[in-house]
Amino acid sequence: MKISDQKKIQLANDTSYFSNVWFHSKTKSKLLFLGFCLLFPSFLLAQKTTTNLKEEAQIQTFLKVTEQIRCICLPSLPIQSCSFNMCAASSYLKTFIENRIKDGMKEEEIVSKMENGFGTSVLQDPIVVMFQESGNQGMVDSIVYGFGPKILAQPDGTWINFTLFAIGVLGLFGIYKYGTKKKKDQTETKAKLTSSDLKSTTEQIKNKIRKFEEET
Repeated sequence: MKISDQKKIQLANDTSYFSNVWFHSKTKSKLLFLGFCLLFPSFLLAQKTTTNLKEEAQIQTFLKVTEQIRCICLPSLPIQSCSFNMCAASSYLKTFIENRIKDGMKEEEIVSKMENGFGTSVLQDPIVVMFQESGNQGMVDSIVYGFGPKILAQPDGTWINFTLFAIGVLGLFGIYKYGTKKKKDQTETKAKLTSSDLKSTTEQIKNKIRKFEEET
């Protein structure tokens, strides 16, 4: 009778343990998911570009300029928030802007020349040469003769919302796929552990019965 009671207690403890593990795991997943949904748009909009400039005055000029110029690939975002993975052309263009700042150009002049053109004097710039050698004559012409008013960062709220929504959907889909796989792995692990513990408990009971019989 005592052995049977011990078995029941052991099984109850095992069930309680796995229930607590599963509950806490599920709770943590929900909190992480909710936090991501709330903070993801803020992370995207708060993203700042990196720069190779060292002097504080030059860095500030760079930040002010890149706030006023559109990303080449994602016009709804300023070039400052456009990483290399998002748009390689914009990344190279930011290096071109750095070079202009090193040459002594000020914020207003750079923004104006981005719109109206820097002229043929920049044809020897490493970034312009790179565009030429890669066959991207369109970027070369835009730098030399100007991108026009479309290069100025005047984000359309509709496009911003659409961009954030599209990126958010992709992110959430990735989380869903990851969560599904994680849940499957946890279920399999739980089943293995339960089977192992039950087997261990059975062996313990058998040993106790054998010992009890030997003693009697």
